[in-house]
Amino acid sequence: MILPRIKDLVIDAFMSVSGELNSNARKQCYELFGFDFLIDEDLRVWLLEINTNPYLGMPNQEMTVLVPKMLNEMFDIVLDSREPVSFELIYSEAINKRRPFSLDLCYPLPQLK
Repeated sequence: MILPRIKDLVIDAFMSVSGELNSNARKQCYELFGFDFLIDEDLRVWLLEINTNPYLGMPNQEMTVLVPKMLNEMFDIVLDSREPVSFELIYSEAINKRRPFSLDLCYPLPQLK
């Protein structure tokens, strides 16, 4: 219920600016976005903001583990590493056929314990 809503909000956000992404039609161009969500007492998911320059500091133990793992897996995706990554492709579509650009959204898969 929560994760599918987060995925929908991410897709909606990117689709709302699809004409603005990679406006110079650069090839092999990547960007990291930071999405901030709030889950209220009724388990509704709210998108608070999207950062084009997300904070990658490690102010606590959770972030000390999460940030390096996320960056390593991001580079595995971008550099087409032969190592398997724990990301799920949630959306892929050619945004504008006149420009060589496609939108591939990946979301981390839940870790099983």
